[in-house]
Amino acid sequence: MTNQEMLSHVDHTQLKAFATWEDILKLCDEAVEFGTASVCVPPCYIKRIHDTYGDKLNICTVVGFPLGYSVTAAKVAEVEAALADGCNEIDMVVNISDVKNGLFDKVEEEIRALKAACGEHVLKVIIETCYLTEEEKIAMCKAVTQAGADYIKTSTGFGTDGATKEDIELFKANIGPDVKMKAAGGVSTVEDLEMFLALGCERIGTSRAVGLLKGEQTSGY
Repeated sequence: MTNQEMLSHVDHTQLKAFATWEDILKLCDEAVEFGTASVCVPPCYIKRIHDTYGDKLNICTVVGFPLGYSVTAAKVAEVEAALADGCNEIDMVVNISDVKNGLFDKVEEEIRALKAACGEHVLKVIIETCYLTEEEKIAMCKAVTQAGADYIKTSTGFGTDGATKEDIELFKANIGPDVKMKAAGGVSTVEDLEMFLALGCERIGTSRAVGLLKGEQTSGY
């Protein structure tokens, strides 16, 4: 796979709490230059990015991020505001407390509500694998599938661990045929990019991909 083919699967990401407009401009300029799948940015920057770049960029943002325990109505409101500002893709965090309490039907209902708010726009569901047992991960694969979401995603990048080969293999064995996979968190080498794409991930969330493929030393999400 060529560098350009790999970058076409990357959600080029800048989600630090202290990200400045200059940081966002750098991210967006790189995304345009290198043809990444999207930029994944804080909600507060969506409108400014859309006003600056128009249709040159596919804008992705996060909802209920990074801890997931906002009430569903708040997450729906976040989705509606993001789409109104010009966002195309939503990466939501599930209510991890509900998952740990075994309230899988409730989690599924929330995902379904956010997918309804997204309509034809892409919804990716972050289940934060680092906090879940294998049984809970399988339950989330089923919930994401049954709720009609577009993607299941491993991690926020703010938890105790990120994407792993084992979790992607577990996803692949338990999601429905219409659900795609996104690996995120800790993707730190070109070999990581190649591995996750070879495992069947349609998207990879990372701030490092452009630098890695340019041969630079990188750090971050």
